Amino acid sequence: MVPKRWAKRAVTRNAIKRQIYSVGAEFAPALQARAHLVRLRAGFDRAEYVSATSTALKKAVRLELLQLFTRIAPPVSVLVPSAVGSAEVLP
Repeated sequence: MVPKRWAKRAVTRNAIKRQIYSVGAEFAPALQARAHLVRLRAGFDRAEYVSATSTALKKAVRLELLQLFTRIAPPVSVLVPSAVGSAEVLP
């Protein structure tokens, strides 16, 4: 949810939503199969982030989302076949 209250321009809200979808897709294998809600609770200052398509805004949103998703989704262990034929788990 990206309310107008925190992101006044539609282009900014859409850019934030695209970042949410992108980071969510990266963490999808580690998340439980259920609905997840990401809600914007503070605004992004228009004076600091002049353009909705600026790399500064995208980086700030992505960093915040990565921190959030890392807290709720543990890292996925990768199964790697060993030389003996059994699989070992690597973190």
